[in-house]
Order: sequence, then C-alpha cells, then structure tokens
Amino acid sequence: LELSKLVWSTMSAVDHANQSGNYSVLRDLSAPAFQASNDAARLTQIFAGLRASGTDLSNTLLLGPLWATPPAIEPGGMLHLQGYFGLRPTAIGFDFNFQWVNGKWRLFGIAINPRSIATEQPMPTKRR
Repeated sequence: LELSKLVWSTMSAVDHANQSGNYSVLRDLSAPAFQASNDAARLTQIFAGLRASGTDLSNTLLLGPLWATPPAIEPGGMLHLQGYFGLRPTAIGFDFNFQWVNGKWRLFGIAINPRSIATEQPMPTKRR
C-alpha cells in the first residue's frame, strides 16, 4: 500500500501541476538532484505534451497501480516503480524513481505515458 501511495501522490501532484500550469510544488516535493536539474519552466516544457493531450490523471486515483516490473531498490539505493493504471480506453503508464532523502522517498525521475489499454500487460502472477 505504501508503494501505491507514492504513485498516487505523484500522479496527483502532476495532475495539479498540469491543471494549474504551476510545477513549483511538484519540483519542491522532489529530491534535491531533481530540483537542481529541473526548474519550474523546464518542467512546464517536459509536461507540455501530456498537458496538451488533456489526459485526466486524477482518474488514476480510482484504481490501484498494476506493476509492469516488480518494485525494486536498484543499485545506488533508488526505488524504481514501473507500471500502469488500466483505465479504458487509455491506460496511463508510469516509470518513477525515488530517492531516500531525510526519511522520505522523494521523486528523482519521472515518465508518464498515456497509451492504448491493449498495449498493457500485467506481470504474470506466480501460482502456488
């Protein structure tokens, strides 16, 4: 559930930034290295396509994320979360990296990609 909360809060922050055109809060909630690389104007440019598509990211708050790869701590200590929300007709794919900073996971890398639900496949589940 904690991992889902990280994904939902990130989606919500991006959705609010897209609606308002103000990416400063998204930036401020992120890891220091992300902040150093991305001022609010750069984030506005990065998310221009997503904003122009009119994709409503708030719908992702209605479903649990489906993992495309198992959540993992990667070498260097980054938490990698990759998956999608199975919304119809447009799924919302995500690929996030988080860095542990002062007792919290903070956004370090982000990609959000709306795409046809037909292109998404959940991770196979192990049978016992």
